[in-house]
Amino acid sequence: MSKPILVIDGLNVFYRHFIANPSMSENGESVGGIVGFLKGLQLLCERYNPDNVVIIWEGGGSPRRRSVDPTYKGGRRPERLNRFYSDDNIPNTVGNRNSQIVDLVDLVKLTGLRQVYVSDCEADDIIAYLVNAVYTDSRCVIVSTDKDFYQLINSTNVVWSPGSKKQWDCESVLKKFTIHPNNFCLARCFIGDASDGLKGVPGAGFRSLAKRFPSFESEVSLCVDDILTKCRKLREQKRLKLYDSIIDNEEIVRRNWKLMYLGQGNLSGTQIQKVEGALESEPVKRNKLRFIRSLMNLQIKNVDYDKLFMTLKAFN
Repeated sequence: MSKPILVIDGLNVFYRHFIANPSMSENGESVGGIVGFLKGLQLLCERYNPDNVVIIWEGGGSPRRRSVDPTYKGGRRPERLNRFYSDDNIPNTVGNRNSQIVDLVDLVKLTGLRQVYVSDCEADDIIAYLVNAVYTDSRCVIVSTDKDFYQLINSTNVVWSPGSKKQWDCESVLKKFTIHPNNFCLARCFIGDASDGLKGVPGAGFRSLAKRFPSFESEVSLCVDDILTKCRKLREQKRLKLYDSIIDNEEIVRRNWKLMYLGQGNLSGTQIQKVEGALESEPVKRNKLRFIRSLMNLQIKNVDYDKLFMTLKAFN
């Protein structure tokens, strides 16, 4: 079997470690996001022995989606650190977070791995473009805790969730949600996504949708109109609250589709050119000595750089 390509949702993975990892530098700064990300990167490479690794960073969000819904992702709660500090020793979360991201990007450059950042562009859309249009002849492992990527799962693409430490494929998604990945995005359009502030249809859940509309389990891709048409027919035979709820909230479902569907049309021609340019450009040459010096300047001592570089050398 061919080696896969790791496509990493950089900010998503960073946040997980930033919130949970209690690592501190020698000068008392929180560095859990950096330490956890680098350790996680090493473990991923050991697990999958990839042919290539691409890290995608968030570019400030999608103007197209904000034009559909100005409040999109506006209701997200601020990150809360999952560790304990005394009242006099609470760090500047926002400033520290931003500083760690900048330092992490610089450190990753020195590992020789490719990173992609496009302004005014969501990382989700770049990842979808990569797996659907660029790496079509390769196996891809999308690394993220975001369920939005389940819609990209197929015979060659899987999702590795650092949170659950589980690989999601067609079989596991079907078993867990009773929904085929081809119809996962559509199902979530009815259910909504609280993390992004997207309301759904009252009473709609994965199990209720699969029970009332068994075609959600099929690999045949459905559309909003398929379910609405079915609702109207079924309502004539049996009056159920879910059918009425779906019909009454048609506008919400159609809006959610515009916001949740990860298709190539979400990127402009200019953005696609920037993505392809980033992929074609030569990455910074791997430099272990400068990497160590950078860690020393940041006063970070709990990164096993020897093991990290040995792991990266094994596949590249």
